[in-house]
Amino acid sequence: MNKTRPAPDLWLLLCILGLLTIGMIMVYSAGSVLGFHDYGDSFYFVKRQMLFAGLGLVAMFFTANLDYHVWKKYAKAGLIICFGLLVIVLIPGIGVVRGGARSWLGISSFGIQPSEFMKLGMILFLSKWLSNENFNITSFGKGLLPPLGLIGLAFGLIMMQPDLGTGTVMLGASMMIVFTAGAKLSHLGFLGLGGIAGFAGLIIAAPYRLKRITAFLDPWSDPLGAGYQIIQSLYAIGPGGLGGLGLGMSRQKYSYVPEPQTDFIFSILAEELGFIGGLIVLLLFLVLVWRGMRVAMTIPDRFGSLLAVGIIGMVAVQVVINIGVVIGMMPVTGITLPLISYGGSSLTLMLTALGILLNLSRYAR
Repeated sequence: MNKTRPAPDLWLLLCILGLLTIGMIMVYSAGSVLGFHDYGDSFYFVKRQMLFAGLGLVAMFFTANLDYHVWKKYAKAGLIICFGLLVIVLIPGIGVVRGGARSWLGISSFGIQPSEFMKLGMILFLSKWLSNENFNITSFGKGLLPPLGLIGLAFGLIMMQPDLGTGTVMLGASMMIVFTAGAKLSHLGFLGLGGIAGFAGLIIAAPYRLKRITAFLDPWSDPLGAGYQIIQSLYAIGPGGLGGLGLGMSRQKYSYVPEPQTDFIFSILAEELGFIGGLIVLLLFLVLVWRGMRVAMTIPDRFGSLLAVGIIGMVAVQVVINIGVVIGMMPVTGITLPLISYGGSSLTLMLTALGILLNLSRYAR
């Protein structure tokens, strides 16, 4: 008799579905006012989110039931396509500008964000490349620099859009794979100093980024400009207290917090559901990360382990940045909260990646 594979990790699946459900409720609540004002339909954002979630769940079901070893075969081709999309989106007349960044391909309000595809494409390729037994990543010149050069090239193309938030998530998840693969801490520390200098250069080169840094340090220095988003976000979180004002009762979503259904949805959640609601969301993310890292540690092959680390790294880095921005602990970068925020490419790609993680959990001991 053929031995059937075990079911995916139940805790992992429940966390994904739980966060997605909370996200759907909050997209409606946070985006209802803006949807009615801009489109005459309070359900505008949640209807589109349901469409994206449906596509994402189909993709998650597919990847959860597809042997993860298949991705090793197509990782290189996938990365080449991702690089091609990043180049195409920069071409005027083809790439669509939204929010000051040329980061979309599509027609009208429907489109894809190539940088989101690059996050998963880079994770898959690095996992394949660094799982090769003949690859010695402890060597600085021949081992560490080639993958870092590839990561740097992708980061550079994303920054040309520019999209610092997505680029930082891709960079963070990729570096977690590189570290897990066995790179020396001394090498990473040396390069980290160069990376800090590079980030400082990017900030200085763009005046709006420098304003975001100064606003992060003292938002009240420019309350109607660079500090506006942080101040309004904190105005939402503060009144929420322990139990919140009640679902649908946010005041800050009435054109105070910009784009409340996307980057700052957690501030609306905290305002309506309070500390308890925010804590539940954070606990769900913590359990998701814990179960994902458990998969990485117990799966029998190196490729699967690195792949699990990359996917969990992508989720964890994005959550830390988004919530850090919302509570005023980080400068504004413009990045969504996984499974919670409104978004097409980000939600669909995240569910696809988590489907791969669910498949990996089937093989973990």
